[in-house]
Amino acid sequence: MDWLFEFGLFFAKVATFVIAFGALIVIIAKARGGSTTRQHLRIRDRQEYYRQYREQLEAAQQEKSARQQFKKARAKADKKALKSAKKVHKQDKDVPSTPTLWVLDFNGDIRASREPSFSQEITALLPLLKKGDEVVVRLESGGGLVHAYGLAASQIERLKQGGARLSVCVDKVAASGGYMMACCADHVVAAPFAVIGSIGVVAQVPNFHRFLKKNDVDVEVLTAGRHKRTLTLLGENTEEGRQKFLEDLKSTHQLFKSHVSARRPELDIEQVADGEIWYGQQALDKGLIDQVTTSDEYIESKSASFKVLEITLVEKQSPLSRLGGRVQSLVERGVDARIKQVMEQEWQRY
Repeated sequence: MDWLFEFGLFFAKVATFVIAFGALIVIIAKARGGSTTRQHLRIRDRQEYYRQYREQLEAAQQEKSARQQFKKARAKADKKALKSAKKVHKQDKDVPSTPTLWVLDFNGDIRASREPSFSQEITALLPLLKKGDEVVVRLESGGGLVHAYGLAASQIERLKQGGARLSVCVDKVAASGGYMMACCADHVVAAPFAVIGSIGVVAQVPNFHRFLKKNDVDVEVLTAGRHKRTLTLLGENTEEGRQKFLEDLKSTHQLFKSHVSARRPELDIEQVADGEIWYGQQALDKGLIDQVTTSDEYIESKSASFKVLEITLVEKQSPLSRLGGRVQSLVERGVDARIKQVMEQEWQRY
Protein backbone atom coordinates (compact mmCIF):
# COMPACT_ATOMS: atom_id res chain seq x y z
CA MET A 1 0.00 0.00 0.00
CA ASP A 2 3.02 2.30 -0.22
CA TRP A 3 1.91 3.63 -3.56
CA LEU A 4 -1.47 4.60 -2.11
CA PHE A 5 0.16 6.55 0.73
CA GLU A 6 2.54 8.20 -1.73
CA PHE A 7 -0.33 9.20 -4.00
CA GLY A 8 -2.35 10.57 -1.06
CA LEU A 9 0.57 12.67 0.09
CA PHE A 10 1.09 14.04 -3.41
CA PHE A 11 -2.60 14.81 -3.80
CA ALA A 12 -2.67 16.67 -0.46
CA LYS A 13 0.28 18.82 -1.56
CA VAL A 14 -1.38 19.62 -4.89
CA ALA A 15 -4.70 20.48 -3.19
CA THR A 16 -2.94 22.78 -0.74
CA PHE A 17 -1.15 24.56 -3.58
CA VAL A 18 -4.34 24.96 -5.65
CA ILE A 19 -6.32 26.36 -2.70
CA ALA A 20 -3.56 28.79 -1.78
CA PHE A 21 -3.09 29.97 -5.35
CA GLY A 22 -6.85 30.28 -5.89
CA ALA A 23 -7.19 32.39 -2.76
CA LEU A 24 -4.37 34.62 -4.00
CA ILE A 25 -6.10 35.12 -7.35
CA VAL A 26 -9.40 36.00 -5.65
CA ILE A 27 -7.69 38.54 -3.39
CA ILE A 28 -5.89 40.19 -6.32
CA ALA A 29 -9.06 40.22 -8.44
CA LYS A 30 -11.07 41.89 -5.69
CA ALA A 31 -8.29 44.40 -5.08
CA ARG A 32 -8.40 45.35 -8.76
CA GLY A 33 -12.11 45.95 -8.59
CA GLY A 34 -14.47 43.13 -9.42
CA SER A 35 -15.05 41.51 -12.79
CA THR A 36 -12.20 39.63 -14.41
CA THR A 37 -13.85 39.40 -17.84
CA ARG A 38 -14.90 41.90 -20.49
CA GLN A 39 -17.29 41.45 -23.38
CA HIS A 40 -16.84 42.56 -26.96
CA LEU A 41 -18.58 41.99 -30.30
CA ARG A 42 -16.88 39.64 -32.72
CA ILE A 43 -17.84 40.40 -36.33
CA ARG A 44 -16.98 38.04 -39.17
CA ASP A 45 -17.40 38.86 -42.85
CA ARG A 46 -18.63 35.50 -44.11
CA GLN A 47 -17.77 36.11 -47.77
CA GLU A 48 -14.23 37.21 -46.93
CA TYR A 49 -13.79 34.30 -44.52
CA TYR A 50 -14.64 31.68 -47.12
CA ARG A 51 -12.90 33.55 -49.93
CA GLN A 52 -9.61 33.00 -48.14
CA TYR A 53 -10.36 29.29 -47.87
CA ARG A 54 -11.21 29.09 -51.55
CA GLU A 55 -7.98 30.82 -52.47
CA GLN A 56 -6.03 28.30 -50.40
CA LEU A 57 -7.77 25.45 -52.21
CA GLU A 58 -7.15 27.08 -55.59
CA ALA A 59 -3.49 27.53 -54.73
CA ALA A 60 -3.25 23.89 -53.66
CA GLN A 61 -4.47 22.84 -57.13
CA GLN A 62 -1.55 24.60 -58.80
CA GLU A 63 1.76 22.95 -59.51
CA LYS A 64 4.39 23.74 -56.91
CA SER A 65 6.40 25.84 -59.37
CA ALA A 66 3.38 27.99 -60.26
CA ARG A 67 1.93 28.29 -56.76
CA GLN A 68 3.90 31.36 -55.71
CA GLN A 69 3.09 33.12 -58.96
CA PHE A 70 -0.60 32.31 -58.47
CA LYS A 71 -0.57 33.83 -54.97
CA LYS A 72 1.12 37.03 -56.22
CA ALA A 73 -1.43 37.37 -59.04
CA ARG A 74 -4.28 36.90 -56.57
CA ALA A 75 -2.88 39.51 -54.18
CA LYS A 76 -2.44 41.97 -57.07
CA ALA A 77 -6.04 41.41 -58.21
CA ASP A 78 -7.34 41.95 -54.65
CA LYS A 79 -5.41 45.19 -54.34
CA LYS A 80 -6.75 46.43 -57.67
CA ALA A 81 -10.34 45.55 -56.72
CA LEU A 82 -10.04 47.37 -53.40
CA LYS A 83 -8.62 50.47 -55.11
CA SER A 84 -11.41 50.42 -57.69
CA ALA A 85 -14.08 50.12 -54.98
CA LYS A 86 -12.67 53.09 -53.08
CA LYS A 87 -12.60 55.16 -56.28
CA VAL A 88 -16.26 54.40 -57.09
CA HIS A 89 -17.31 55.23 -53.54
CA LYS A 90 -15.46 58.54 -53.66
CA GLN A 91 -16.95 59.55 -57.02
CA ASP A 92 -20.56 58.76 -56.21
CA LYS A 93 -21.62 58.70 -52.58
CA ASP A 94 -25.28 58.43 -53.62
CA VAL A 95 -24.84 54.88 -54.96
CA PRO A 96 -27.11 52.61 -52.85
CA SER A 97 -25.13 50.42 -50.50
CA THR A 98 -25.40 46.66 -50.59
CA PRO A 99 -27.95 45.41 -48.04
CA THR A 100 -26.60 43.43 -45.11
CA LEU A 101 -27.57 39.99 -43.94
CA TRP A 102 -26.89 40.00 -40.20
CA VAL A 103 -26.42 36.55 -38.68
CA LEU A 104 -26.89 35.89 -34.94
CA ASP A 105 -26.77 32.64 -32.99
CA PHE A 106 -28.90 31.36 -30.13
CA ASN A 107 -27.95 28.01 -28.62
CA GLY A 108 -30.35 27.53 -25.74
CA ASP A 109 -30.14 25.41 -22.62
CA ILE A 110 -32.96 24.76 -20.16
CA ARG A 111 -32.50 28.22 -18.56
CA ALA A 112 -32.04 30.07 -21.88
CA SER A 113 -28.81 31.39 -20.36
CA ARG A 114 -27.72 32.77 -23.74
CA GLU A 115 -30.51 35.38 -23.52
CA PRO A 116 -28.58 38.25 -21.81
CA SER A 117 -25.83 38.21 -24.45
CA PHE A 118 -28.43 37.77 -27.20
CA SER A 119 -30.27 40.84 -25.89
CA GLN A 120 -27.10 42.93 -25.98
CA GLU A 121 -26.37 41.85 -29.57
CA ILE A 122 -29.87 42.92 -30.60
CA THR A 123 -29.58 46.26 -28.79
CA ALA A 124 -26.32 46.98 -30.61
CA LEU A 125 -27.75 45.90 -33.97
CA LEU A 126 -31.14 47.63 -34.00
CA PRO A 127 -29.90 51.19 -34.75
CA LEU A 128 -27.91 49.90 -37.74
CA LEU A 129 -30.72 48.09 -39.54
CA LYS A 130 -31.73 49.73 -42.78
CA LYS A 131 -34.32 49.09 -45.43
CA GLY A 132 -33.49 45.96 -47.41
CA ASP A 133 -31.48 44.32 -44.63
CA GLU A 134 -32.31 40.89 -43.27
CA VAL A 135 -31.56 39.34 -39.89
CA VAL A 136 -31.00 35.59 -39.63
CA VAL A 137 -31.05 33.89 -36.23
CA ARG A 138 -29.51 30.42 -36.23
CA LEU A 139 -31.54 28.84 -33.44
CA GLU A 140 -30.94 25.59 -31.59
CA SER A 141 -32.97 24.77 -28.49
CA GLY A 142 -35.07 21.99 -27.06
CA GLY A 143 -36.82 24.45 -24.74
CA GLY A 144 -36.77 24.93 -21.00
CA LEU A 145 -38.20 27.23 -18.33
CA VAL A 146 -41.36 29.06 -19.37
CA HIS A 147 -40.36 32.51 -18.09
CA ALA A 148 -36.83 32.23 -19.52
CA TYR A 149 -38.00 31.35 -23.03
CA GLY A 150 -40.82 33.86 -22.86
CA LEU A 151 -38.18 36.55 -22.40
CA ALA A 152 -35.99 35.09 -25.16
CA ALA A 153 -38.98 35.13 -27.54
CA SER A 154 -39.55 38.79 -26.62
CA GLN A 155 -35.98 39.53 -27.68
CA ILE A 156 -36.71 37.96 -31.09
CA GLU A 157 -39.75 40.24 -31.33
CA ARG A 158 -37.52 43.28 -30.72
CA LEU A 159 -35.69 42.58 -33.97
CA LYS A 160 -38.87 43.40 -35.88
CA GLN A 161 -38.67 46.96 -34.56
CA GLY A 162 -35.80 47.62 -36.96
CA GLY A 163 -38.02 46.98 -39.98
CA ALA A 164 -35.72 44.35 -41.49
CA ARG A 165 -36.92 40.93 -42.60
CA LEU A 166 -36.41 38.39 -39.84
CA SER A 167 -35.63 34.73 -40.53
CA VAL A 168 -34.93 31.88 -38.12
CA CYS A 169 -32.88 28.89 -39.28
CA VAL A 170 -33.03 25.61 -37.37
CA ASP A 171 -30.49 22.91 -38.19
CA LYS A 172 -31.15 20.51 -35.30
CA VAL A 173 -33.97 21.39 -32.94
CA ALA A 174 -36.47 24.15 -32.11
CA ALA A 175 -38.90 22.47 -29.75
CA SER A 176 -41.15 23.81 -27.00
CA GLY A 177 -39.52 27.08 -25.88
CA GLY A 178 -37.27 26.88 -28.94
CA TYR A 179 -40.31 26.93 -31.21
CA MET A 180 -41.83 29.70 -29.07
CA MET A 181 -38.86 31.77 -30.25
CA ALA A 182 -38.78 30.50 -33.85
CA CYS A 183 -42.45 31.23 -34.62
CA CYS A 184 -41.82 34.96 -34.01
CA ALA A 185 -39.87 35.22 -37.29
CA ASP A 186 -41.23 36.32 -40.67
CA HIS A 187 -39.69 33.22 -42.23
CA VAL A 188 -38.83 29.92 -40.49
CA VAL A 189 -36.32 27.57 -42.12
CA ALA A 190 -35.50 24.06 -40.90
CA ALA A 191 -33.13 21.32 -42.03
CA PRO A 192 -34.70 18.07 -43.32
CA PHE A 193 -34.23 16.23 -40.01
CA ALA A 194 -34.54 19.17 -37.62
CA VAL A 195 -36.95 18.57 -34.73
CA ILE A 196 -39.80 21.10 -34.71
CA GLY A 197 -42.85 21.64 -32.50
CA SER A 198 -43.50 20.20 -29.04
CA ILE A 199 -46.11 22.87 -28.34
CA GLY A 200 -46.94 21.73 -24.85
CA VAL A 201 -46.05 22.17 -21.19
CA VAL A 202 -44.52 19.62 -18.85
CA ALA A 203 -43.63 19.64 -15.15
CA GLN A 204 -42.42 16.96 -12.78
CA VAL A 205 -42.03 17.26 -9.03
CA PRO A 206 -40.37 14.52 -6.96
CA ASN A 207 -41.94 13.92 -3.57
CA PHE A 208 -40.14 12.34 -0.61
CA HIS A 209 -43.02 12.44 1.85
CA ARG A 210 -43.53 8.68 2.17
CA PHE A 211 -39.80 8.10 2.64
CA LEU A 212 -39.63 10.74 5.38
CA LYS A 213 -42.78 9.44 7.05
CA LYS A 214 -41.35 5.92 7.08
CA ASN A 215 -38.32 7.27 8.93
CA ASP A 216 -40.41 9.30 11.39
CA VAL A 217 -39.47 12.67 9.89
CA ASP A 218 -42.16 15.36 9.87
CA VAL A 219 -42.18 18.27 7.44
CA GLU A 220 -44.41 21.27 8.05
CA VAL A 221 -45.42 23.31 5.00
CA LEU A 222 -46.90 26.61 6.15
CA THR A 223 -48.46 29.05 3.68
CA ALA A 224 -50.43 32.26 3.69
CA GLY A 225 -52.71 31.98 0.72
CA ARG A 226 -54.66 28.94 -0.36
CA HIS A 227 -52.65 28.24 -3.50
CA LYS A 228 -49.27 29.62 -2.43
CA ARG A 229 -47.89 26.08 -2.60
CA THR A 230 -49.73 23.44 -4.62
CA LEU A 231 -47.20 20.57 -4.84
CA THR A 232 -44.21 20.19 -2.53
CA LEU A 233 -41.04 18.12 -2.45
CA LEU A 234 -41.19 17.08 1.19
CA GLY A 235 -44.73 17.63 2.46
CA GLU A 236 -47.82 15.56 1.73
CA ASN A 237 -49.48 16.55 -1.53
CA THR A 238 -53.25 16.81 -1.71
CA GLU A 239 -55.67 16.10 -4.53
CA GLU A 240 -56.73 19.75 -4.44
CA GLY A 241 -53.10 20.79 -4.87
CA ARG A 242 -52.68 18.42 -7.81
CA GLN A 243 -55.77 19.78 -9.55
CA LYS A 244 -54.63 23.36 -9.09
CA PHE A 245 -51.19 22.47 -10.46
CA LEU A 246 -52.82 20.89 -13.52
CA GLU A 247 -54.98 23.99 -14.00
CA ASP A 248 -51.83 26.12 -13.99
CA LEU A 249 -50.23 23.85 -16.60
CA LYS A 250 -53.31 24.10 -18.83
CA SER A 251 -53.34 27.88 -18.45
CA THR A 252 -49.68 28.06 -19.45
CA HIS A 253 -50.36 25.76 -22.41
CA GLN A 254 -53.17 28.05 -23.54
CA LEU A 255 -50.82 31.04 -23.40
CA PHE A 256 -48.32 29.09 -25.50
CA LYS A 257 -50.98 28.26 -28.10
CA SER A 258 -52.16 31.87 -28.23
CA HIS A 259 -48.57 33.03 -28.71
CA VAL A 260 -48.05 30.70 -31.69
CA SER A 261 -51.46 31.41 -33.23
CA ALA A 262 -50.91 35.17 -33.14
CA ARG A 263 -47.65 34.80 -35.07
CA ARG A 264 -48.69 32.03 -37.48
CA PRO A 265 -52.45 32.62 -37.95
CA GLU A 266 -52.68 30.17 -40.88
CA LEU A 267 -51.65 27.33 -38.56
CA ASP A 268 -54.29 24.90 -37.25
CA ILE A 269 -53.11 25.27 -33.65
CA GLU A 270 -55.38 22.58 -32.17
CA GLN A 271 -53.94 20.03 -34.58
CA VAL A 272 -50.31 20.70 -33.64
CA ALA A 273 -50.46 21.80 -30.00
CA ASP A 274 -50.56 18.36 -28.35
CA GLY A 275 -46.83 18.29 -27.54
CA GLU A 276 -45.88 16.23 -30.61
CA ILE A 277 -42.73 16.91 -32.65
CA TRP A 278 -42.19 16.75 -36.42
CA TYR A 279 -39.18 16.67 -38.72
CA GLY A 280 -38.43 19.15 -41.51
CA GLN A 281 -40.81 18.21 -44.35
CA GLN A 282 -43.51 17.10 -41.90
CA ALA A 283 -43.26 20.46 -40.12
CA LEU A 284 -43.57 22.22 -43.48
CA ASP A 285 -46.69 20.23 -44.35
CA LYS A 286 -48.21 21.16 -40.98
CA GLY A 287 -47.44 24.86 -41.50
CA LEU A 288 -44.98 25.12 -38.61
CA ILE A 289 -42.15 26.28 -40.92
CA ASP A 290 -41.86 27.92 -44.34
CA GLN A 291 -38.89 26.22 -46.00
CA VAL A 292 -36.82 23.05 -45.72
CA THR A 293 -33.10 23.68 -46.06
CA THR A 294 -30.02 24.08 -43.89
CA SER A 295 -28.84 27.40 -42.48
CA ASP A 296 -25.67 27.28 -44.60
CA GLU A 297 -27.67 26.73 -47.78
CA TYR A 298 -30.07 29.54 -46.90
CA ILE A 299 -27.30 32.02 -46.10
CA GLU A 300 -25.31 31.08 -49.21
CA SER A 301 -28.39 31.63 -51.36
CA LYS A 302 -28.42 35.22 -50.10
CA SER A 303 -24.70 35.93 -50.37
CA ALA A 304 -24.85 37.09 -53.99
CA SER A 305 -27.09 40.06 -53.12
CA PHE A 306 -26.20 40.67 -49.46
CA LYS A 307 -23.10 41.45 -47.49
CA VAL A 308 -23.12 38.71 -44.85
CA LEU A 309 -21.89 39.63 -41.36
CA GLU A 310 -21.94 37.14 -38.49
CA ILE A 311 -21.92 38.77 -35.06
CA THR A 312 -21.60 37.35 -31.56
CA LEU A 313 -20.84 38.72 -28.12
CA VAL A 314 -17.85 37.00 -26.56
CA GLU A 315 -16.11 37.29 -23.23
CA LYS A 316 -12.54 38.51 -23.25
CA GLN A 317 -10.78 37.28 -20.15
CA SER A 318 -8.34 39.43 -18.26
CA PRO A 319 -4.70 38.29 -17.95
CA LEU A 320 -5.46 37.31 -14.35
CA SER A 321 -8.33 35.03 -15.39
CA ARG A 322 -6.27 33.49 -18.17
CA LEU A 323 -3.45 32.87 -15.71
CA GLY A 324 -5.85 31.14 -13.32
CA GLY A 325 -7.16 28.95 -16.14
CA ARG A 326 -3.67 27.98 -17.22
CA VAL A 327 -2.64 27.13 -13.66
CA GLN A 328 -5.74 24.96 -13.28
CA SER A 329 -4.97 23.20 -16.55
CA LEU A 330 -1.35 22.60 -15.51
CA VAL A 331 -2.42 21.21 -12.14
CA GLU A 332 -4.96 18.88 -13.77
CA ARG A 333 -2.36 17.62 -16.24
CA GLY A 334 0.12 17.14 -13.39
CA VAL A 335 -2.38 15.12 -11.36
CA ASP A 336 -3.27 13.00 -14.41
CA ALA A 337 0.40 12.37 -15.13
CA ARG A 338 1.08 11.41 -11.51
CA ILE A 339 -1.88 9.02 -11.43
CA LYS A 340 -0.64 7.42 -14.63
CA GLN A 341 2.88 7.13 -13.21
CA VAL A 342 1.67 5.53 -9.96
CA MET A 343 -0.55 3.09 -11.84
CA GLU A 344 2.30 2.11 -14.14
CA GLN A 345 4.57 1.51 -11.15
CA GLU A 346 1.88 -0.57 -9.47
CA TRP A 347 1.42 -2.58 -12.67
CA GLN A 348 5.15 -3.26 -12.79
CA ARG A 349 5.06 -4.66 -9.22
CA TYR A 350 2.60 -7.42 -10.05
